[in-house]
Amino acid sequence: MVDKVKLQILADHSTAAAESMASTLYRTAFSAFVKEVEDFTVGLTTPTGETFAGSRTLGSTWFVGLDYRNLIDLFSYEPGDICITSDPYRGHVCTHSPDIHLWKPVFDGDRIVCFAVGHIHNTDVGGAVAASLSRTLTELHQEGIRIPPMKLFKAGVLNEEIIQIAMTNVRAPEQNWGDLKALIAAVNTGERAVQRLVTRFGAEEFSAGVEGLLGYSEEQTRGIIRTIPDGTYSFEDYIDEDSEGGYPCRLALDMIVEGDSVVMDFRRSDPQLGSSLNVPTGGFERHTLLLIAIYMAFYTLKPGITINTGMTRPFRCITAKGSVLNPEFPAAVGMRSLTATRLQDVVFGCLAQALPDRMPAAPAGSISILNVLTSDPRTGQRVMAALNPLVGGGGGMPHADGSDGSGGNAGYLKNTPVEINEVEVPVRILEYRLAADSGGAGLHRGGLGTTMRFQVFSPETIVTARNRDRTRFRAWGMRGGRAGKPSRYLLNPGTNRERDLGNTDVFRAEPDDVIILTSSGAGGWGDPFARPPGDVLADWRKGSVSEAAAASEYGVAIRSGAVDQQETARLRHNRTRGPEAFFDFGPERDEFESIWSRETYDAFVRQLLEMPTSWRFFLKHKVAKELAGYSIKNRSAPGAVQGILARFIQRYPALSNADTRR
Repeated sequence: MVDKVKLQILADHSTAAAESMASTLYRTAFSAFVKEVEDFTVGLTTPTGETFAGSRTLGSTWFVGLDYRNLIDLFSYEPGDICITSDPYRGHVCTHSPDIHLWKPVFDGDRIVCFAVGHIHNTDVGGAVAASLSRTLTELHQEGIRIPPMKLFKAGVLNEEIIQIAMTNVRAPEQNWGDLKALIAAVNTGERAVQRLVTRFGAEEFSAGVEGLLGYSEEQTRGIIRTIPDGTYSFEDYIDEDSEGGYPCRLALDMIVEGDSVVMDFRRSDPQLGSSLNVPTGGFERHTLLLIAIYMAFYTLKPGITINTGMTRPFRCITAKGSVLNPEFPAAVGMRSLTATRLQDVVFGCLAQALPDRMPAAPAGSISILNVLTSDPRTGQRVMAALNPLVGGGGGMPHADGSDGSGGNAGYLKNTPVEINEVEVPVRILEYRLAADSGGAGLHRGGLGTTMRFQVFSPETIVTARNRDRTRFRAWGMRGGRAGKPSRYLLNPGTNRERDLGNTDVFRAEPDDVIILTSSGAGGWGDPFARPPGDVLADWRKGSVSEAAAASEYGVAIRSGAVDQQETARLRHNRTRGPEAFFDFGPERDEFESIWSRETYDAFVRQLLEMPTSWRFFLKHKVAKELAGYSIKNRSAPGAVQGILARFIQRYPALSNADTRR
């Protein structure tokens, strides 16, 4: 057994090595999305691919569970090799085509002691739309160039043909090449740092220590699981649209806790979608996108936990093949981040039931990444750049309000200063602020969303806002807290040309158009009428809560800049309230589930999963469209959904042949 003091020393040194990799990448990157927003990862893996160290201060720190095993096994290696891929269906480390992953072997003599790894998100990798990603895309081939696993450097020599092919197929080649060079520098930095560690500790002690770190993280994780009461915890949440103008997509989890292990059964989730919202997990039982919420929650529950792939070992995730969480090639996957975000809310919902006095309400859950493709009137050149991630705050907590503007599962995305946006992109930022009244009311208020209003000036300007969601289904509140407010996306607000863009993620703007986007707010925790009036007054003074909302949502009357104690007492005494539900989902979800109950949706998914994969999305839409035409009474009748599906199965001879079913 490795001494735990030595383990901690090795853990600190390994983290420092990863931090130096992140610092190199951060300081040398080219695009704003990498150097400002920090959508990148770096880390160190075992010779078999398990991540044992990653950056904690820079980049997307939630990728700590990445397992490079299936990529590493594809090659034999020699010093100076660096491998590359951006193919979501090869190795299942890359999860959509804009993410380019590199891995470099680190040698001690003839022996590989670890790999230095990392990824960057390219703002654009070609494809059907600017910025490469849109809900409207229906197959992988539309989502830009994909680089299969191959050697970018062989024994230190760059394969320039790969670079030429890749850069020929993207809209901002200088930007992409600049970011890729920064990632190359990062893995080289990691190699040097590990070689220093091996010199200090010795190869044998280093390798034993790395395995010890993984085991130590597993041990700590199992300790947290043992604090969760045994049982099955079930939860569902929804993406507003499963495709452009489509129907809701349900993600569902049955979390089965037994002793110090957990089974995460996602098989009640929607079948594979005919849009880019699919999550390419390959059916791996510990895929990192299925467990991101666990990393976040467990690090919060035990801040000193050793963060690495060992955290995933107590978990077994089950997905249905040909489902939204385990799609079959060539299903589009570019917007998997939207689905992964909602999936995190589902996991949080199960944990909230298991640990009701330790878990917060839902984070805002809408992470809109704004990108603009336009012409710079000063130079006449086309510009492709990211503006900002528009996110909401964290859910209200058992002991405090949620963080405003960015929090919960979106805190890793950094703000790009307005000045940098306006220098790099020919737009004018007219407004950038927190959105008042957006957070769900509660004893502890949900974090506020953010608002950005900007103007474009050139024709043929294409604005993309990927991951648009939460315009319908809200971030849920808990323990009496209220759901957050929905997201909004408007073109030319307050004019006779105003248009509600809803969840549109790609549209063509005209010169002088004004766009305003407000992200959703997070859910509140606890009874809002129990919130101290002084706290509500402080919120009003900060502009977080309006006077009207203070009265209607908190029962606090504010007059002349102070609390009207008499009127407040009257409002709180006369409140109307029914039995307190554990969760508040908002009226939109309540209305939807009055028809699509858990039992009805479960039966529907089971039947769809018996159909050939290529038929599932088609049949879902056919049934949902016909059901929408029914009267409310007939729509909610038991068996209505199953009856409609049965008629469609009879209509199509191919589905009547049992041999075609799976």
